[in-house]
Amino acid sequence: MKKYITELLGTFFLVFAVGNSVIGAHALAPIAIGLTLAVMIFAGGHISGAHFNPAVTLAVWIRGKCDTKDVVPYIAFQMIGAVLAALLVTFLRGKGTAGDIVIAKALVAELSFTFALAWVVLNVATAKGTANNSFYGAAIGLTVTAGAIAVGDISGGAFNPAVAVGAVMMGLIKASNLWLYLVICSAAGLLAGIAFKTINSDDK
Repeated sequence: MKKYITELLGTFFLVFAVGNSVIGAHALAPIAIGLTLAVMIFAGGHISGAHFNPAVTLAVWIRGKCDTKDVVPYIAFQMIGAVLAALLVTFLRGKGTAGDIVIAKALVAELSFTFALAWVVLNVATAKGTANNSFYGAAIGLTVTAGAIAVGDISGGAFNPAVAVGAVMMGLIKASNLWLYLVICSAAGLLAGIAFKTINSDDK
């Protein structure tokens, strides 16, 4: 249960940072989000692996570093954390305004940077070559910051199905577009796991 609570807390604070910084229209929102993710990973990595993202959980599972019995509870607690954060942000700030997206472009943007995020996680937090490093949280947080800056205006920069659910509740993503984030981000995580296993076939 400690692992699951850690996943809930980390996802909660990630979505809490997303909602407050985006609805508050802070120019440094991508940095605030990336920093929050980084520190939550440093805080929870030794307990749960600090996925805080269903796409990452799927990637780590495919890679063989997450027990099958933990996949559904991890995702469930991540979603609960996202929902709780969205409710609190809405209480503090009200709801944001969801912009229109071009589905094809948003699909490419979310697929690309969710893959990048999961790929970085696998290589800095699960690979033999980077075992016991001290930079894994920063590398993962910076990937989200880079993605939010690079393509946030195209797709909203969720890169995370739990963040997308929270964003819908906070009015930052249209409910009709939620499927894209649930399907494409999850697919990107699975693809990253397959790519890692293919390239690092000797890293069991």
